Amino acid sequence: MKSYKNSEIPPPIMQGFPSDQFMRFPRMDWDRPPWNRWTFQHINEFMPTARVWRGSGPARVLPRQEETITDISFVRSNGQKQTIAGFLDDSYTDGMLVMCDGKIVHESYHNAMRPETPHLMQSVSKSITSTVTGILIDRGLIDPAAPVVTYLPEIAETAWRDATIQHVLDMTTGVQYSEEYTRLDSDVGKTDVASGWRPISPDADPGIDWPETIWDQILTLKTCDAKHGERFLYRSIETDLLAHVMIKITGLPLHELISQELWQPMGAEEDGFFTVDPNGYSLASGGFNGCLRDFGRFGQLYLDDGMCQGKRIIPSDWITDVRRGPHGLFSDDRRRILPNGCYRNQFWIEDMTTEAFMCLGVFGQLIYISPAYNMVVVKLSTWPDFLDDTFKTDTQLAIHAIAAALGKTK
Repeated sequence: MKSYKNSEIPPPIMQGFPSDQFMRFPRMDWDRPPWNRWTFQHINEFMPTARVWRGSGPARVLPRQEETITDISFVRSNGQKQTIAGFLDDSYTDGMLVMCDGKIVHESYHNAMRPETPHLMQSVSKSITSTVTGILIDRGLIDPAAPVVTYLPEIAETAWRDATIQHVLDMTTGVQYSEEYTRLDSDVGKTDVASGWRPISPDADPGIDWPETIWDQILTLKTCDAKHGERFLYRSIETDLLAHVMIKITGLPLHELISQELWQPMGAEEDGFFTVDPNGYSLASGGFNGCLRDFGRFGQLYLDDGMCQGKRIIPSDWITDVRRGPHGLFSDDRRRILPNGCYRNQFWIEDMTTEAFMCLGVFGQLIYISPAYNMVVVKLSTWPDFLDDTFKTDTQLAIHAIAAALGKTK
């Protein structure tokens, strides 16, 4: 079934009780169009989850200085001129937040999303997880130069045996892992099964040994196809290995660790939550859900040098390293979209000369953080495809147009 834009009449997916059998999302394809337009806002209704508690304190107040940005025009990558309003519709937007100088200048909800609605963030979860890694590094609990096996001796027989924590943070290990989203039997397809996201396909090769949990899959990855530290290759399982290091060191499950070290101290407005695998492990690589404004608070924390209401949450050295660390390794494929970009500490660096960086997730999840503009942009979407280079490029063009209209220059 074809997906639908916000300006179109939505099909009655999961409406009524019982819902029409043709409008119930198929469990194998819950994240495919058009079903993802409903499922990404309802994950905790059909998957097991673990709460990331916001705490009992007040939410951090986000002051407002609202501007009309939807009429701003910009030129898309195909040369056509379009307004921000038109682009939000074309790019299947669920929520959009723009913060400038610490104030909300735009906040809008689409596709039945509301301020309190949790939205699946896919791989934005990686940046949230690594932020807590940075906190533990600052406390001396993790040494980024140390071999991973120092903290997880159980992986001595895997391909990570000689990799360091920094290799994992930058996804520069040589571990063989295929991130092919549309192949159900790829390594990331096995991660989907191990995480509880998807059942085994009835069409799958019966000879495949499917991992039962994420940890099980980590232990099966024993082949290197490159030297550690010599190439960048995006692989979701690297973040899950990092999370297991943090769990081992602290003795806390990931959802409690994120709550204690980040979600509560930053003054989150709503609880977040992770999807969990059959072992109760929170999926660090893609399973985090939260509301729009809380992702704005997260981004603002990075702009404020890790400070929140007079208290340091994120180490300054970590933020400096994300923005200005020894960047260099990237792939030719990624440079097509980010010609002067790179990857550091589980963040995407848009341009090494401007220090703007991003948290990205498939199907259009984005937190954009620009020190030069003093601006945070959060865009939650449900694209019809896992990856869409045109939407990705045009979203960045739209952000730069908004910044220019607000009087911001690099």
